[in-house]
Amino acid sequence: MQFNYSTLAALGLLVAVLVKLTSPRPAVYSQRRTGLHGKPVNVYKFRSMRADAEAKTGAVWASKDDPRITRFGKLIRKTRLDELSQLVNVLKGDMSLVGPRPERPEFVTLLSEKIPFFPDRHCVRPGITGWAQINHKYGDTLEDTVTKLEYDLYYIKNLSSMLDFFIMFQTIKVMLLSRGAQ
Repeated sequence: MQFNYSTLAALGLLVAVLVKLTSPRPAVYSQRRTGLHGKPVNVYKFRSMRADAEAKTGAVWASKDDPRITRFGKLIRKTRLDELSQLVNVLKGDMSLVGPRPERPEFVTLLSEKIPFFPDRHCVRPGITGWAQINHKYGDTLEDTVTKLEYDLYYIKNLSSMLDFFIMFQTIKVMLLSRGAQ
């Protein structure tokens, strides 16, 4: 089977239909994230959590066995298919395929106060996947964020097409092996 845009579109449509069948809210939603030079962008995501996931708590990191994640949401998070809709952000120019993952503004403010050099990761366009995603587990602690920042800064310092291709290849392995998702 040859992989092309129509295959990708069909996969996205299938994910959207399955999300809609397993969740009463829209299959795709947008979430405010911090992009290039700290500017806000709306990142599109397939819904993997209940619609009211943060109604009582506000913005919080996902955790292991997070009860807010739907049954189908667990599957699309494990396979990273929940990120597929972000290709729209790449086409719009808000994101790249590879780069530091875009963070929510609420967390950027907090992390910038606690972690030196955290804002430096915004000197490049955020990506769907990145060096931190293939080298570190999903982070839900300050310590994990520091480690991921170290990977992000390494990526920024060593930007190259070869590194991007390596990251994309490793991302495919991560997706197929369902490693690191939460």
